[in-house]
Amino acid sequence: MSMYGRDPWGGPLEINAADSATDDDRSRNLQDYDRAALSRPLDETQQSWLLGPGEQKKKKYVDLGCIIVSRKIFVWTVGAILAAGLLAGFITLIVKTVPRHHHHPPPPDNYTVALRKALMFFNAQRSGKLPKHNNVSWRGNSCLNDGKSDSATIFKDLVGGYYDAGDAIKFNFPQSFAMTMLSWSVIEYSAKYEAAGELNHIKDIIKWGTDYFLKSFNSTADSIDQLVMQVGKGGTSDDSDPNDHYCWMRPEDIDYDRPVAICHSCSDLAAEMAAALASASIVFKDNKAYSQKLVHGAKTLFKFSRDQRGRYSSGNEASIFYNSTSYWDEFVWGASWLYYATGNSSYLQLATTPGLAKHAGAFWGGPYYGVLSWDNKLAGAQVLLSRLRLFLNPGYPYEEILRTFHNQTGIFMCSFLPDFTTFNRTKGGMIQLNHGAPQPLQYVVNAAFLATVFSDYLEAADTPGWYCGPHFYQTSVLRKFAETQINYILGKNPRKMSYVVGVGNHYPKHVHHRGASIPKNKVKYNCKGGWKWRDSKKPNPNTIVGAMVAGPDRHDGFHDVRTNYNYTEPTLAGNAGLVAALVALSGDRTTKIDKNTIFSAVPPMFPTPPPPPAAWKP
Repeated sequence: MSMYGRDPWGGPLEINAADSATDDDRSRNLQDYDRAALSRPLDETQQSWLLGPGEQKKKKYVDLGCIIVSRKIFVWTVGAILAAGLLAGFITLIVKTVPRHHHHPPPPDNYTVALRKALMFFNAQRSGKLPKHNNVSWRGNSCLNDGKSDSATIFKDLVGGYYDAGDAIKFNFPQSFAMTMLSWSVIEYSAKYEAAGELNHIKDIIKWGTDYFLKSFNSTADSIDQLVMQVGKGGTSDDSDPNDHYCWMRPEDIDYDRPVAICHSCSDLAAEMAAALASASIVFKDNKAYSQKLVHGAKTLFKFSRDQRGRYSSGNEASIFYNSTSYWDEFVWGASWLYYATGNSSYLQLATTPGLAKHAGAFWGGPYYGVLSWDNKLAGAQVLLSRLRLFLNPGYPYEEILRTFHNQTGIFMCSFLPDFTTFNRTKGGMIQLNHGAPQPLQYVVNAAFLATVFSDYLEAADTPGWYCGPHFYQTSVLRKFAETQINYILGKNPRKMSYVVGVGNHYPKHVHHRGASIPKNKVKYNCKGGWKWRDSKKPNPNTIVGAMVAGPDRHDGFHDVRTNYNYTEPTLAGNAGLVAALVALSGDRTTKIDKNTIFSAVPPMFPTPPPPPAAWKP
């Protein structure tokens, strides 16, 4: 029987009697269907529907998001990375635990060793209240009343500076030249000083001098009319009044009044002191306030030198000890340094004025042509201005005179070479720049410095050499000349003696020096009481390390006698040239000069053109 009903969609609705079967029958039918479905294989997706999470089939691939890789490859890769990490860590552990063999830098060369000692001489020459790090055990505070003890001077604080030589006089003329030479060497070779561990030391030495110079005139003024030229009195051996030559005393024990000498027409001294302050301002350019103070002082001094013409040593005691023959060379020298320190072209115009060069002796030669000394700075100025031509080549209107200076520099460099007979040599090889006169080494070291720095200029300018007449010489011959002369001073001479105290095993033991010859034994020896130490045949009780003595005679002979200052007395100017030559020759040949620092204040030679005018608007 069938029943019919109304289909809501419009068709008949039939209900079969068979559909009313019991639930058991329906369940049996479903099981039959399940067995029929399982009788054929299922794909992985279908199996995953039927299996629980713990029963899923192990996958052969790993899905990394961007790529799908084989599980076996993935496992091997991760394992290899972990193994490599463990191995690297193990190797690192071994490397850190095994004792290391440190590779020490090579020992310093002979020039660097001598340089360190030569700088110590300046520590031994300091006047005033000494710093804690002075490192000269037999020196102490001295002459703390300089300026105060002379009622005639307006300069009441002249404490500081350096004693000139074996006495306790402060001669500002050679002292300022010494500071200029030291500053020049720092400007060119600061990297070598740093490599030797002496850059801060040399800067301290220079500043000790420039601080004192700033006290010796009204350094805050734009114009001055007087300048301190000397503190202390020299006198002669027959003076009965206590003075710095008649007395033989430790500087620490000086109890007599020290006069102050003032000059009002001293172009040479003022221009040299201006050079010292100007060159030092470049050394201290990173200390802007101090550098500007030095530049201002240099300008004031140079203006004074030009306004009040005269030689500082004319008609006074200085003519006995440090007589100046001319002030024209200081004009060229001082103007050159002021140009480098300020960049003001008026100083360059002055330094390159042909008339000034003519008065300085640039065109007439002479027996001492090319010899740099505390008296004549022309050779130094010619090298300085040749530097300007080599590296900046300013062109018109300076080119003609700069080319002349450059050619003149080449000429006197030729005169240093053994192929030329301008200067004789001793049998031991020392060049006689002062033609056999006493105290030759101060001139030798200056020539060695000039030769080395000029050869370095040529190399830095990619110039292989220069001509001496028709013959071409490579720059290496200049360096060889310098090395030969410095080696002579350090002991490669017929006497096998080093003329720098403390360098080598055989050096002068009776140096003409008051502080070094009198023991520091808490006994105060008065003016004449120290004479017994002056005349003693025993070696000095104190070693004045780094002091370069005056040197041998023209026959390579040397007398190590304290009372003979022509052989055994050291000086500030001599040691400054020695330091400059040693640092130029020291260290690695790959360390070149500093081409640019000296030009820090120099503006571009060819100023940039002005901007174009604005577009025209109607």
